[in-house]
Amino acid sequence: MSTSPNLPDGFREFTANAGWAEAAIEAIPGDASFRRYFRLRRAGGSPQTAMLMYAPPPEEDPLPFLNVAAWLTENGLRAPAIYAQDAAQGWVLTEDFGDDRMRDWLDANPQGERAAYEGAIDALAQLHSRPAGPFAPYDMAVYQRETALLIEWYAPAQGLNLDESTYRAAWDAALAPMIARGSKQVTVLRDYHAENIMLLGDPLAPPQQRAPQGLIDFQDALVGHPAYDLVSLLQDARRDVSPALEDAMIARYLAKTGTAGDFRADYARLGAQRNAKIVGIFTRLYKRDGKPRYLDMIPRVWAAMERDLAHPALAPVAEWFAANIPSELRQTGGGTIA
Repeated sequence: MSTSPNLPDGFREFTANAGWAEAAIEAIPGDASFRRYFRLRRAGGSPQTAMLMYAPPPEEDPLPFLNVAAWLTENGLRAPAIYAQDAAQGWVLTEDFGDDRMRDWLDANPQGERAAYEGAIDALAQLHSRPAGPFAPYDMAVYQRETALLIEWYAPAQGLNLDESTYRAAWDAALAPMIARGSKQVTVLRDYHAENIMLLGDPLAPPQQRAPQGLIDFQDALVGHPAYDLVSLLQDARRDVSPALEDAMIARYLAKTGTAGDFRADYARLGAQRNAKIVGIFTRLYKRDGKPRYLDMIPRVWAAMERDLAHPALAPVAEWFAANIPSELRQTGGGTIA
């Protein structure tokens, strides 16, 4: 087995116990968490490659990932198979879905954009046809905790001293009608976007011959509104999705699921909620964790939030933003964060 001074403690022991002691090691770029990823490759045995996730405690806990992966697999979704795990020490060895992340594949194959998004919508429709999983609720308390990240991180980074009570009241007014209506509850993966969807097989094959898309980074799943993951996919912080494609994919989802009523209003509500959260998270990743690359994505997120705020269902929140966030910050995609 190749070695590196950057390998975490316990790496050798876990891989040896899992039967991968002689595997070659390739570090894989990680996400916005404390998790680290490695591809293992061995000459003999089947499979010949695997993905190793190290989710070090106490910052990370791999048990939610393992639980959601098991539930997705039981319900016909394409989560990676689990080969070995030591959750107490933060180790999980999984199936290798390859290198074709949807975002990267689309950079090289822009002609396949519609087909890739159709596959992602169809996977969501399949997920939402199943009863919701045994996960915690995505309720008003969680919505408010997430939107508060904008006040906690973005506002001070811009030198703004904002009143949290009026901010919370605006979100209560916008979200309460959706919650009171009691929409169908589904499993919400929460980070369902082009960097967390793996394209398996040939994405350009005829629809009936396409392989299911692989799902990753779903450990934060909750039970909530079906529009949330649609927002994650179509108002992606990491790549541009044209308004025409966004509208076409919403229509595809509605047709696939037979959804009607106030879905598009709820889509705008959850779009604004998610985008406010992301602006706060990306600011925190820079200010607290020293990850400046997320700042470049904030203008895209802010632009999507402005579109959501234009919907009448968001009137209380739009009024709060107009009164409290200077127009020049909103027009420039959030301004420059020092």
